[in-house]
Amino acid sequence: MIYALLALSFGPKGASAHRQLQAEQARQEANIESLQLINRELENAVSSLLHDTDTLAVFARELGYAASHERFIRVVGLGGYQQTRTVPGDIVFAAVPQYIPNTILMAIAFFIGAAALVCMVVFDFMKILRE
Repeated sequence: MIYALLALSFGPKGASAHRQLQAEQARQEANIESLQLINRELENAVSSLLHDTDTLAVFARELGYAASHERFIRVVGLGGYQQTRTVPGDIVFAAVPQYIPNTILMAIAFFIGAAALVCMVVFDFMKILRE
């Protein structure tokens, strides 16, 4: 009975591991929602680049390109980096739930059961001595 209670509470399929897995599921679902938002933003950017010439011109200028009739002066050392329009997302690794292995649970249950047995024997022996 002690082992069953310990396994249901702290074992690999117990309540503690179940709560950890539910928290991990919520974290992964939040990450998926964030990635879907980024994906929608990228799809909108691709769509506007394919279908809107003004957007294409602005994006090309940000990359350092100019139209055939334009001239521009590049100043070295000022703003020489490209700005990223979107964040690619975070890598989220699945966390393994923490639990107590069955062998340790069995050992704990054995020692608690042995201690309970010793206590019962001692109390029974003390009862016999009083009588």
